[in-house]
Amino acid sequence: MPVQQQQSSFTEQQQLMPPSLWQLFIIFLTLGCTSFGGPLAHLGFFRFEFVEKRRWLSDQDYAELVALCQFLPGPASSQVGMAIGFLTRSYAGALVSFLGFTLPSFVLMLLFALYLQHQAGGFDAAIVHTLKLVAVAVVAQALYGMSKSMCPDWPRRLFAIAVMLLLLWQPGVWQQLVLIAIAAFCGRYFVSPLPQQPPASSSKPRLAPLLLGVFFSLLLLLPLLAAISENGLLSLMDKFYRAGSLVFGGGHVVLPMLQAELVPELIDNQSFLAGYGIAQALPGPLFTFASFLGAASSLPYSPLLLAFVASVAIFLPAMLLVLGALPYWQQLKYKARVQQAMAGVNAAVVGVLASAFLQPVASSSIGSVSDFLWVLLAVFLLVKAKLSPFYLVAGALLLSLSISLLMS
Repeated sequence: MPVQQQQSSFTEQQQLMPPSLWQLFIIFLTLGCTSFGGPLAHLGFFRFEFVEKRRWLSDQDYAELVALCQFLPGPASSQVGMAIGFLTRSYAGALVSFLGFTLPSFVLMLLFALYLQHQAGGFDAAIVHTLKLVAVAVVAQALYGMSKSMCPDWPRRLFAIAVMLLLLWQPGVWQQLVLIAIAAFCGRYFVSPLPQQPPASSSKPRLAPLLLGVFFSLLLLLPLLAAISENGLLSLMDKFYRAGSLVFGGGHVVLPMLQAELVPELIDNQSFLAGYGIAQALPGPLFTFASFLGAASSLPYSPLLLAFVASVAIFLPAMLLVLGALPYWQQLKYKARVQQAMAGVNAAVVGVLASAFLQPVASSSIGSVSDFLWVLLAVFLLVKAKLSPFYLVAGALLLSLSISLLMS
């Protein structure tokens, strides 16, 4: 079968049997309950669900979405989820996907903020460590599959290896963006992928200019409105909206900005760090740390209202940007020169993910020979036995809880 037929477009796949909004919500809700390990692991879970299991996307489609979201500020993994929802069921699909993926960690972070007001505590360290090892295995499986598809020849393999080594030497978000741009330039001249034909019906950017206009308007007007009104909720929304608008690289990078904005004015440093620690142990997007910060803040409003305002404010820029940019990208991507450039970009994305996998994902999680062997077993179950990450997470949790109970 020709390569073009094997890697049919997302639109062609969805025309066969588009899921209902409820089905889409349940899929992302399940991912929100089981996607431990941070943004890179989330991309691994998404790839398994939508590329391998459901075949809604080809590896090329998926890598292009990842590359687009890497260039946008905000939580990249959440934006990839929104983009998949948008391509499936338009704007309603994007909203439903976001709600399903975000709701579990939002609720857990809100509950932890309420719990922290009464007593200190956290998750068992052994359980957290086991879940981190599961994340390592899921990312390794995603890298294995993407590298086979995205780096089929030596020019693209060299792109990926070079990007990986350079980022291990000089890590950083801006370095990633520069290297992806260089790979696009190199791909234009050194890679000749098979051309893709645009689908018969593609999305028109009717609402895209409005969404991008709303993004920039809020970025400019919220600080002014907060200063004029001196309203606590508006001030809170301004702080979190700016954090979601101006930070590249995801939850770990947004930490210092939020700390500077909120500590000690709205929350003490000890509570801030406690919430951040527990956020890293939970499934779903790390940006739901905002729900904890809102609920635990000293503002005289309901904790539920504060958590809701903070979470909406920090995720809203990501949604406006990705839904504003995606329709333009869907039209642009089928041009021959863009396809050549994207072949280089896709290889660079593999290199970016590989560098993040080695440092910090694997290096911070694998601390012994037994950890390494456990990860190898998990990768074997995922790649060869085709075990779903859902069952791997569930099995790891049951095993860790059993060991914890036996040793207590």
